[in-house]
Amino acid sequence: MKFSNSYIIYPENRALERAIADSIGLLGEEWAASAAPDRQVTAADNFLHTRGNFEQHCFSSKIFEPLREAIEATDTSIARNRPLDWARTRSNLGNILAALGQQRRDAECFDAAIRCFNQALEAFSREKTPFEWAAAQYDLGTANQALGRLLEAAKPLKVAVEAYTNALLVWSKDESPEDWMTAMHQLGATLHAYGKLLKGNRQFQKSVVAYKNALAVLDADNYALELTATHNNRAAALHHLGESEENPQRLEEAIRSYEKAWTVSMEQQLPIHLAVICRVNKATAQNVLAELTEDAALAEEIADEFEVIMECFPHALQPLCLKHCQEQLKKAQSQMKSPDCNRIESNSPGEFAVHVNE
Repeated sequence: MKFSNSYIIYPENRALERAIADSIGLLGEEWAASAAPDRQVTAADNFLHTRGNFEQHCFSSKIFEPLREAIEATDTSIARNRPLDWARTRSNLGNILAALGQQRRDAECFDAAIRCFNQALEAFSREKTPFEWAAAQYDLGTANQALGRLLEAAKPLKVAVEAYTNALLVWSKDESPEDWMTAMHQLGATLHAYGKLLKGNRQFQKSVVAYKNALAVLDADNYALELTATHNNRAAALHHLGESEENPQRLEEAIRSYEKAWTVSMEQQLPIHLAVICRVNKATAQNVLAELTEDAALAEEIADEFEVIMECFPHALQPLCLKHCQEQLKKAQSQMKSPDCNRIESNSPGEFAVHVNE
C-alpha cells in the first residue's frame, strides 16, 4: 500500500555538534567567522528540522568539507599506539562525512562514515570504554538510518536497529537519561522507516513503543524540541499503522499525539513552521480517518483546515508542503457529500424512502 505523507521532525544532532566543536580548532582563524550559520534569512530555516539527522543547527554547513580535509590530514599523524585518540578522531570524521552525505545525498559519503564508526568500534569496547563504545554504536546507527532512508534499503535500517539496541545496553534511563532518550527516539525513527519499507505492522508497533519510552524522560521546559519531535514522530508511526490496519482507533490516537506536539511547540514558542508541520500532519491523518469512516462532515472540516493553513501560513510552507496541502484539500473536497446526491431517510421502523434532489 501507499502511505500518506507525514513530516518527521529531527532533533538536533549533538554528536555532530561535538564532532565539529572538537575539530574546529584544526582550521585557521579565517574560518572562525564562517563557522556560524546564517540566521539573517529566516525563510532559509523553514523546514530545517525535517531534512534529516545530520542537518546542522549550530554551525554552518560550509565548514564540512574543510573539516573533513583537516581531520583526514591529522588522522594520518596519530600513531596506532594511541588507539583511543585515533578512534575518537575516526568518530569525528564519521559524523562530518555523514553530514556531507546528507547534504549531497551521496551514499558513498555515508558508506565512508560507516567505515569510520566501525573502525572506532575496533578500539572502543563495552568492557573498557563503555560510554564511548555506546556513542560509537549510536553514531553507527544514525549513519545507517540515514543511508537506509536515502536508498530505501532494508539492510542498513536493520543494522541501525541493532546498533541502537547495542547502545542501549550501556545507556540506561536512570544513569544516562538524555542519551537513553535520544537512542530510544532514533530507534523509533528507524523502526518507523523500516516498517514503511517492509509494510510491516510489527515494526510500526515497535516504533510506537520506542517513542513512548523516550517520552518518559522528556519535559517541555528542558526538551521542548525533543518533546515536540517525539510526539509528532510517534503520531506519524501511529498514523501509518492505522492506515495499514485500516484502524480508526489508531488514527484517532495519532491525531491526539499530533495535537500534543502542536501544543508543546506553541506553548514553548518554537519556530512557527514546527507548529505548522504538526498541524499539516494532524489534518492529513484526519483526512485518512474521514475516508476510512466515510465521514463527510469531518471531510468538510478538514477541507476548511487546509484552506486556513494555506491562507494564514504561506511563509511557513515549503513548495512541496504547499503541494501536499493542495492535494489533501482536493481529497477532502472529494469526500464531502454533494448537495445533489441521493440520501436515504427513515419514514418508520423498517421503512426507507429514497429522495433525489432536483
